[in-house]
Amino acid sequence: MFSRILIANRGEIAVRIIRAAQELGIETVAVYSEADKDSKHVRMADQAICIGPPAPNESYLNISRIIAAAEVTGAQAIHPGYGFLAENAHFADVCRECNIEFIGPSAEAMRLLGDKVECKKLAIKQRVPTSPGSKGAVESEDKAVTIANEIGYPVMIKAAAGGGGRGMRLAHDDNSLRQGMRAAIAEAENAFGNGTVYLEKFIDRARHVEVQIIGDKHGNVVHLYERDCSMQRRKQKLIEEAPCPVLDKTERDKICKAAARLCKAAGYYSAGTVEFLMDSNKQFYLMEVNTRVQVEHPVSEAITGVDIVKTQIRIAAGEELGFEQKDIKPNGHAIELRINAEDARNNFIPCAGLVDFFDPPGGIGIRLDTHVITGYRIPPNYDSMIAKLIGHAKTRDEVIILLRRALREFEIAPIKTTIPLHEDLLTDEGFLTSNVDINYVERLLEIE
Repeated sequence: MFSRILIANRGEIAVRIIRAAQELGIETVAVYSEADKDSKHVRMADQAICIGPPAPNESYLNISRIIAAAEVTGAQAIHPGYGFLAENAHFADVCRECNIEFIGPSAEAMRLLGDKVECKKLAIKQRVPTSPGSKGAVESEDKAVTIANEIGYPVMIKAAAGGGGRGMRLAHDDNSLRQGMRAAIAEAENAFGNGTVYLEKFIDRARHVEVQIIGDKHGNVVHLYERDCSMQRRKQKLIEEAPCPVLDKTERDKICKAAARLCKAAGYYSAGTVEFLMDSNKQFYLMEVNTRVQVEHPVSEAITGVDIVKTQIRIAAGEELGFEQKDIKPNGHAIELRINAEDARNNFIPCAGLVDFFDPPGGIGIRLDTHVITGYRIPPNYDSMIAKLIGHAKTRDEVIILLRRALREFEIAPIKTTIPLHEDLLTDEGFLTSNVDINYVERLLEIE
């Protein structure tokens, strides 16, 4: 086991990783930007090093400064969390070239599964359901038009190296396809340095269902069941829950086993997520694989009892999983609400600034992952998520009641947050009956 690890991240995920490491008896090193000098993760860690100005490119995305921080503190491994460098295969390579273990998958698996074109090819070989579309990259507008007319409009243009909705366009006809191709390629080149795109049939009223997997360096891969992440706005998740409330055991087993099969074929180890779209007939189609720990990992931890972050660290140190698929038995229902510093009633404008008052909720079945305390100043330089509120109970109905109570307790001032939005969503009939899809929240907000 490592004696010291560095956390190459900030915010609530840095706090989460530090806690897991401390419980394993591991010393921690925090890196921080000038904007985060008073942040909670900086105070919690055994050591802390400033790696640059607030701009991510000069701090949390600066590989040389992070590696230097690890070397000067004697850190044996680096946990990247999510976002920033978490899915950067080059960063994983650099870590290992410097004899620092990267707490995540191999760079080869990251490249394979992170490239949506190559990932789809592997999925087809492993009998993992994929949506109709191009068999690989689409290199010309004319070829794209031919494929689109074969599979039928509407179609989605997607960046092979994409994520977070970037490099993605919906096309309803030949003209919008040509325009969308140009826009998607330009956006992908700018965001990822890779303008490769491919086509897939657009699935109307789809749900977003993803499978949490975890594997070790000894060839063992298991799944920790699935999550439903259909409650989204502009392709950013708002509410995640486990298990998916509309699947039966047969459907659940089929998709979870397919996800594990895909990752095993890729030689994958560490935590990862295989994401699917599910149509109204409960047919699944592979969307992408995220080669990192997910924001919403706590709901999977709640229903399985597996500490995903501790397991990641143990795997990176060479340990076996210590459990088999038959040992993982889902227990109850869990829901996570992402609390963002945004004014939901004013076009979701981000709200940075000083938190004068912070009174979090508590009670049995409630978990709050956050880096915010009274007196914390939310910087304007990073993602607006400031907390994750997780509820766990025997049934979905009980969790919803639990979270409604917790939201009433939760006070943050004077910063505007998405707490009022979640209070509305937890009483919405569509959500309560789980009659939703990935565009449901946007339609709901337009109606309001």
